[in-house]
Amino acid sequence: MQLNLLADLNAERAARRAAVLVTDIMSGEQRLVREEDVGSDPLAHELGDRLRQGKSGLVERDGRQFFLTVQAPPVRVVVIGSVHISQALAPMAKGLDLDVTIIDPRTAFASPERFPDVPVLAEWPDAVLPGIGIDRYTAVVALTHDPKIDDPALAMALRSSCFYIGALGSRKTHERRVQRLMAAGFAETDLARIHAPIGLDIGAVSPAEIAVSILAEIVASLRKDRRRTT
Repeated sequence: MQLNLLADLNAERAARRAAVLVTDIMSGEQRLVREEDVGSDPLAHELGDRLRQGKSGLVERDGRQFFLTVQAPPVRVVVIGSVHISQALAPMAKGLDLDVTIIDPRTAFASPERFPDVPVLAEWPDAVLPGIGIDRYTAVVALTHDPKIDDPALAMALRSSCFYIGALGSRKTHERRVQRLMAAGFAETDLARIHAPIGLDIGAVSPAEIAVSILAEIVASLRKDRRRTT
């Protein structure tokens, strides 16, 4: 690989932006296609399909073969609240190759002992989320039931391009949440992005079952382009 291509690829990786290295099998020529440029590329369909799958592979177009090396940022789940559901969710998410970060200013709960091998930030969400960054490869999950903690995180998520936003609570709790967020300037179309009550309806009752329902909903949102519609 040419050094300039490697440098560009590393720059995209550092910025958590997806890119595809296209290699012409016959000539050996290579070019880098950034995600924002996929739609205008001659291989737009193939590139888009590979990016959705997150997998590299060989494709053919007009009798020529190209190897598409896909580089996509790891999917990140930012969990607001170091609660029992979070404790169940973190190891399950690891099994799905999802990066998890726990944020909770309540130091009595946000401890490494309760969340081994998971980054735990005992800070207020609005203080640390700008540094973490919320992008289109991020899911934000609010679980504290405390508006002082959840609402600022949800507001930042709504202003971002994250692919999933979920919040714990009953329908009545969510109605009150919607009223608060609308008073903060958000429109109904913005608030429709929030999955609440959070998780797929599987009749979950235990923290572990609720964690399963949340992760299932996150995966469904992440893979929506591949889900059956009939």
